[in-house]
Amino acid sequence: MEKDLLKNEDEPWRALEFYSGIGGMRYSLMKAGVNAEVVEAFDINDKANDVYQHNFGHRPYQGNIQSLTATELDSYKAQAWLLSPPCQPYTRQGLQKQSGDARAFSFLKLLELIPHISQPPVLLFMENVVGFETSDTHTKMIEILGKSNYVTQQFILSPLQFGVPYSRPRYFCLAKRKPFSFRCQLFNNQLLWSPGPLLGQDDITVINKPDQSEESWDKLLQSCDPVERFLEFKSPSHQINTETDFLETNNVATDSFGASEKIAEANEYKSMDQYLVPLSLIERWGSAMGILILL
Repeated sequence: MEKDLLKNEDEPWRALEFYSGIGGMRYSLMKAGVNAEVVEAFDINDKANDVYQHNFGHRPYQGNIQSLTATELDSYKAQAWLLSPPCQPYTRQGLQKQSGDARAFSFLKLLELIPHISQPPVLLFMENVVGFETSDTHTKMIEILGKSNYVTQQFILSPLQFGVPYSRPRYFCLAKRKPFSFRCQLFNNQLLWSPGPLLGQDDITVINKPDQSEESWDKLLQSCDPVERFLEFKSPSHQINTETDFLETNNVATDSFGASEKIAEANEYKSMDQYLVPLSLIERWGSAMGILILL
């Protein structure tokens, strides 16, 4: 979100977070330091809303997003919408029914409400799985946004491109309502495969689909930070042997106090079972998983 779009830089953006889950979008706003306030979140899942309330002290509106009206959306006076609609209609396991899947109906309803809102949002940010960009839902979204005076820039990006050793490409759509525009309009209404334009780079080659070879991904992976930087162990000296479920440390205590301290640490770290994916799930859904073995 660019500061030059703010009418008053001291006033936070008013944002609505749809399909809020446990609050990933809201957390991203906080981490990015964006001057924004999530005035309401929406999710039908009770458990997800429990976690969201624990994380942010605010319980999302719990109900079917499909039941919202233009008048209700207008009442929030939101300038930005953050959307993470269900991805199952566009995945292999979801049978790729696209707009014919009932789980796509609420997102389509939101899109259809935009022309009927007296003050439509200035900005929209939407994410979904790779495959959405070839769906009829995507076609409908681009059609409605175009008719509602929005310009878009779309991306397929992987965490690997941001230094995170995790290969999971996702589809992202950024939309701005005219007269607002993107810094580099060359990429308007294009599907991009590089974060370059987001970083102020104007390389025309990012429009074309990049090299998807194993060698290309290996180079990206080698440029990433090591996995240990993303683990939650208190000390880099702690290592878990998942076969024996036993804590190993490079600093072995020899006195009684140190031994007690080591036992306490071992009790804290020794049980890794809670983080293991059950074999039954792997056998059932393994074909849809990307499994990485770290040696």
